[in-house]
Amino acid sequence: MSPDERANRLFNRVMILTEAGKQDSVRFFLPMALGAYSQLPAVDADARYHIGLLQLAGGNAAAALAQADTMQRSNPTHLFIFVLRAHAYQQQGNTQQERRAYADFLRQEPAEMAKNRPEYGEHSDALTNFKAAASRVTSRPAS
Repeated sequence: MSPDERANRLFNRVMILTEAGKQDSVRFFLPMALGAYSQLPAVDADARYHIGLLQLAGGNAAAALAQADTMQRSNPTHLFIFVLRAHAYQQQGNTQQERRAYADFLRQEPAEMAKNRPEYGEHSDALTNFKAAASRVTSRPAS
């Protein structure tokens, strides 16, 4: 199995366990998944997104924000930046910044989707669901 395949399999396992609410198993597999990503020869935006989601699954919003910040330095409008930020700020209870991340996503989404990045296709369901959530959140009055 290639390093990419190993990292992706562990990522998928952690995400499935997270969705199932099996935190003990998440805690068991999370270090393996993060370790697999640390062994990749190159870390692109998709891998950074995966690392950020893994960090969020482990409750480390600050590490997820660091992945978003790193992505932003090389590609300031990549949609995964705003997805990670919104989820991280939500985890931190920072509704103002969460709302801003959703708004930033909606502002960048049309032009970014037109670029047909492969990672957007791989995560099309997640992006579609996130866009719907962003539209709901930004249409409500700020509290």
